Amino acid sequence: MSAIRLLVLGAIRQHGRAHGYQVRNDLEYWGAHEWSNAKPGSIYHALKQMAKEGVLHAHEIAPSTAGGPPRTEYELTDAGFEEYLRLLRAALTSYDQKMDMLSAAIGFMVDLPRTEVVALLRDRLERLAAWRARVTEHYIPENGPESLGHIGEIMNMWVHSADGEAEWTGGLITRIEAGAYTFAGEGEPFVAVLGTP
Repeated sequence: MSAIRLLVLGAIRQHGRAHGYQVRNDLEYWGAHEWSNAKPGSIYHALKQMAKEGVLHAHEIAPSTAGGPPRTEYELTDAGFEEYLRLLRAALTSYDQKMDMLSAAIGFMVDLPRTEVVALLRDRLERLAAWRARVTEHYIPENGPESLGHIGEIMNMWVHSADGEAEWTGGLITRIEAGAYTFAGEGEPFVAVLGTP
């Protein structure tokens, strides 16, 4: 999965319609350029590519004041909205991805209903437990990593990663079930996530 697709689709969805600079500004405001591949070139490439794919609809709205091509605003098509939700749901359940995909999904999780997010995160916990169980078929944490030589450190890292991810995911579920955040259908969304134009 590519975090840039989810990030760009989510940023455009929040605006309804946005040009590349707005998307770039939002992603930089969120610090996404630090924790993902959301660099200016990849943002503009993603916009153009998703417009070609029919995921975004491109509107040429104003000629450039600098004499360049017209400024283009993008909005999600129906297929784009479905792609956005598909990526979001997959990122919330998956345990075997880069941190940027999960980070993007957490940033947009409030676009889904609270009960669905809890169910997706519980699914993620089950997947983490299954992954940990597969690792511990070959590695017994109680015996320490040295029991498998230096290669045991890899499995030790995997077990610790699974345990840490499970603890964090469980804490997030607890906070969401206790009423944290405003999810889809619950009222006005948190708007301080949009950068200033």
